[in-house]
Amino acid sequence: MLSRLAAHVVPFFGRLTVTADPGARLEPGSILVVNHTSTADPALVLAALRKRLAVEPVLLATAGLWRIPLLGRALTREGHVPVHRNSARASAALDRAAVALASGRHVMLYAEGRIPPRPDSAENPPEAFRTGLARLARVTGAPVVPIGQAGARRITSGGRVKQIAGVLTAPVRRPGLHVHIGAPLRLPADVAAATELAHGAVTEAWRTAAGALGEPAAAAARRD
Repeated sequence: MLSRLAAHVVPFFGRLTVTADPGARLEPGSILVVNHTSTADPALVLAALRKRLAVEPVLLATAGLWRIPLLGRALTREGHVPVHRNSARASAALDRAAVALASGRHVMLYAEGRIPPRPDSAENPPEAFRTGLARLARVTGAPVVPIGQAGARRITSGGRVKQIAGVLTAPVRRPGLHVHIGAPLRLPADVAAATELAHGAVTEAWRTAAGALGEPAAAAARRD
């Protein structure tokens, strides 16, 4: 339901384009890792995955979404996984993700663990990754597919008033939005090395997405 809804709604808010590396493919039970910049970017990526690959993944998302009437029930019904951050229950999300992967479903997660606390709408490279992705890949042996998205901050960024204004004006502005799907990786067993490798791959996918929109940050990151 979420993927179908995103596929119908996102084009109303902006001009979504999708690209992929030549070797991009999704084996059953793949982990999809995405850079996180905005409350809007899950919808962008879900729409892109459905459009390009006909994929509807399980999401690992903040547990607060489950407290929203109707949405919480829909998330539970479709098998999405709540993440209780900074609590003893946080590790349970990885256990449930492993079960979903074992059943052949794809799991989508945000290894940065948060939206960057910046008020502007500009693009920036992904922040440092947490270790949950590497630990999940090590336990399950699942391939990891890096995905970069850019443009979501043109819809929502900054404080609550600015975010509301962004959503209300996006159908008129119709900002450019881009998602790039990278080739799958097999992460090493070492958690630190795996985390660094995955971060680099997602950064490269983000750079491609941001470059497709002509974002200055993509050129600056390439020089760095």
